[in-house]
Amino acid sequence: MALQTAVPYFSLAFLLALGCALLLGIAKSGIKGLAVLIVTGLALIYGAKESTGILMPLLICGDILAVIYYKRHVKWVYLLKLLPWMVLGVLAGVVSGKDLPEDLFKSGMAVIILLSVAMMYYWERKKDRKVPTHWSFAALMGMMAGFTTMVGNLAGAFSNIYFLAIKLPKNEFIGTAAWLFFIINLFKVPFHLWVWETMNQESLKISLTLIPAVISGLFLGVFLVKKINNDKYRKLILIFTGLGGLAILFQ
Repeated sequence: MALQTAVPYFSLAFLLALGCALLLGIAKSGIKGLAVLIVTGLALIYGAKESTGILMPLLICGDILAVIYYKRHVKWVYLLKLLPWMVLGVLAGVVSGKDLPEDLFKSGMAVIILLSVAMMYYWERKKDRKVPTHWSFAALMGMMAGFTTMVGNLAGAFSNIYFLAIKLPKNEFIGTAAWLFFIINLFKVPFHLWVWETMNQESLKISLTLIPAVISGLFLGVFLVKKINNDKYRKLILIFTGLGGLAILFQ
C-alpha cells in the first residue's frame, strides 16, 4: 500500500487531506455535522478502506483534546447506557468489513455516507423532534453507531439523535460524546492493526503529518463554536457531503 507515493506532500490531494484534518479538529471542538465531509474527503484521496486506518490516530488525537477541554461536563450514566451497544456494533462491523473487496467496501461506505446525509437532512427539517426513550431505542442507536463508526468512522448521526433524546445541555452533550468516542476509538485500534491491517507504518506516517492540522482545527473550532451560524453551514455540508458520497460510489 504505497500511500505516500500515491499522494505526494504539497500536492493538491495532500492539501485537501490537511483540510480534512483541520475540519476534524473543528468537529471535535463541538461543531457537529462535519464528520461525513471529513470521511468522504479522505476516502476520495486515500481509498475507502485504507482511509479508515489513516483517520484513526487523527480521531484519537481530537478525542484527547476534546476530553481535556470538556472534561468537567461528561455524564457517565448516559455514556454507559450507550457504550455496550456500540461495542456490539463495532464487532459486527469488524466481521462484516474484514474480507470485503475494496470495491464493495467503497460502495458500502458511500451508501452509509448518503444515508447519514439523508438522516441529518430529515432531522433538520423535522418539526416534531420528539425521540423515543425506551431502552430498545438506545440499543438500536448504539449498534448502528458502533457499526458505522467501524466501517466508515460515521457514528455522529446516530449518537447525536440519542443524546438529543435525553436532552443533554450543550456542554454535557459535547463532553459525553467526547468521552464516548475516545473509548470506542481506542477499542477499534486493535482491529485496524491486526484484523483489517489498515493501520501500519505507512498509514501512521501520513497520520502524523496531519495531526498538527487537527490540533489547529480544535483551537479554531473553540472560537468558531461561539460565532458560526449553524443553519447555513449545516446546509452547505449536507450538499457537499452528498456530492462526495456520490463521487465515492461512482469513482
